[in-house]
Amino acid sequence: MAVAISSLKYESARTGAQTLVYDDDGYHLVRFPYEDAEESYDPWDMHDPAGGGGSSRYPDARSGLIWPSHDGWGTLSALVFWGADARATEYRARFVRDPLGTGYDSTATTDISPTGGGQYRSYTWQMFVHPGTPVGFKVSARSGDTPLKVPITLAEFKLAIQTDVLSP
Repeated sequence: MAVAISSLKYESARTGAQTLVYDDDGYHLVRFPYEDAEESYDPWDMHDPAGGGGSSRYPDARSGLIWPSHDGWGTLSALVFWGADARATEYRARFVRDPLGTGYDSTATTDISPTGGGQYRSYTWQMFVHPGTPVGFKVSARSGDTPLKVPITLAEFKLAIQTDVLSP
């Protein structure tokens, strides 16, 4: 089975704090550095600053995108560690196709009540992916309907594309 992989990592201890910017949908698109210093793995250049024909720098919103290199069955995985914040009553996450474009399509939205201490969550979803349609991982910490700027201390976002999907 042929698999193309992009694995991104952000760690505040290495890169510094990530400023949470909530979009109109009430979610923050998690950003990932382009450097290898964060233990990222991207041999297919799916997290290229020029992905999709544009250019960006970390922490521009485009640094939160993975541009699939192939058509195929994609397994999306994400991890987020939130700092402790007693104000938060809910933590949400979702995967989004084309999160910065006109084809915005969210899927696998999850909401969870907080536990004591920091909040550590992992997520997985599978769907077809296509070159030209980027995917992103968006999160939100909330108190009721109010998004809070609870610090993210660690985040990972991964896409594994099975490129040899059979047709009947």
